[in-house]
Amino acid sequence: MKQGKTTVEHGLRAYEIGAKVHALRMRKKIGLVELGKHTGLSAALLSKIEHSHIFPPLGTLLRIGMVFGVGLDYFFTDERKRHVVAVVRRSERQKFPDTTERKHVSYWFESLDFAANERKSSSYLAEFSEGQPGKIPRHEHDGHETLYVVTGKLGMEIGSDQYELATGDSIYFDASVPHSYRRIGSVTCRAVILTVPA
Repeated sequence: MKQGKTTVEHGLRAYEIGAKVHALRMRKKIGLVELGKHTGLSAALLSKIEHSHIFPPLGTLLRIGMVFGVGLDYFFTDERKRHVVAVVRRSERQKFPDTTERKHVSYWFESLDFAANERKSSSYLAEFSEGQPGKIPRHEHDGHETLYVVTGKLGMEIGSDQYELATGDSIYFDASVPHSYRRIGSVTCRAVILTVPA
């Protein structure tokens, strides 16, 4: 059993996953603690991954890749064989909460383009929870965001302004301004979100 584990670790080491994570982080100029906040992973765990002391499961690697706009293929394929087209089947998507640090989840999201390599934008399907204005934690990130409401009614707080969006409505805004989302009413609210880094 130990020999089999050693063989697997040797095979994974050839992909230099830790070095690729480190390179992505350096390229975006963010620290381990900040990356931890984006992924819900501890800085200590991320450091072990970068130094190849441990090899993360695919779910963890996917969380890291989504922060940098790269798919799992980025970590496992030769750069000379990158694909310009990536199809993501519905059955392949995974749903994640907006945070792992508190009990109330503001929204759940699924990446729609995680299989694409070094993409210039990121798109998500999000499902929102009901909440009161001003009580849902706000967040911000570099770049701009376009949101299109597929079903239901969505309330947004961007800076000091409040917005209400119905099915079919869309909004574009500077994502570096603190913002939050909340479902209005009991009808399921889903939206497609496109983020483009600065």
